Amino acid sequence: MLDFPKSLKVLTTGGLVSSHYLVRDEPPTIYRLVDENRRAWHAGPSFWAGHSNLNAASIGIEIVNPGYSDTAAGRVYAPFPQKQIDAVIALSKDIVARHGIKPERIIGHADIAPGRKQDPGPMFPWKQFADAGLSPWPDAAQVAAKVPLFTLQPPDYAWAQERLARIGYNVPRHGQLDQLTQETIVTFQMKYRPSRYDGQLDPETAALIDVASSPGGLLLKSSSPLSGEAKPYTSRW
Repeated sequence: MLDFPKSLKVLTTGGLVSSHYLVRDEPPTIYRLVDENRRAWHAGPSFWAGHSNLNAASIGIEIVNPGYSDTAAGRVYAPFPQKQIDAVIALSKDIVARHGIKPERIIGHADIAPGRKQDPGPMFPWKQFADAGLSPWPDAAQVAAKVPLFTLQPPDYAWAQERLARIGYNVPRHGQLDQLTQETIVTFQMKYRPSRYDGQLDPETAALIDVASSPGGLLLKSSSPLSGEAKPYTSRW
């Protein structure tokens, strides 16, 4: 993650990285860098829901943000200005409307390459995307009901790997907590439970994974400003 001048230079000087859009932080401004009909090189080695090489089938949005700093108290991530998030949401709605993109395919770079990529990180407000009707969100009531169950009977990593793969992540299936599995759990936590992203399969994380990977567990709000009702989202199943 870089400031605006460095981001623009990296994305426009013929290097190995490019993106269809760049959203500046101050002032919030959307820059179109690559035509949507052309491939941009923002994803790199990547995978989501059975598909790889996602540069060939995605529209990339880069967001100017300082990223993180390693301090004596631990890693600290920089927040995103609300006006910048508003611009990203508006841009995303426009792209989705024109291309008919399914909600479960609005994802971050970290989702398609856990560990290798961390953006947009734990300060990115994915819940606002859900509230805007852009992406589904785990049903909070179902999550709360399952936490006590996973407290009494913690799941194993074979279960977690199968469920994370069901969501779309590229994880091994050997039942061991290897580096990729832990990095995938961290990525999932940064998105759905950013208050704690330690890569541990605690009861709340297990409940979120269970609900997010089960038919009827995800809710999708209407994108209409006249209706804030969230309904079960089942098209991925």
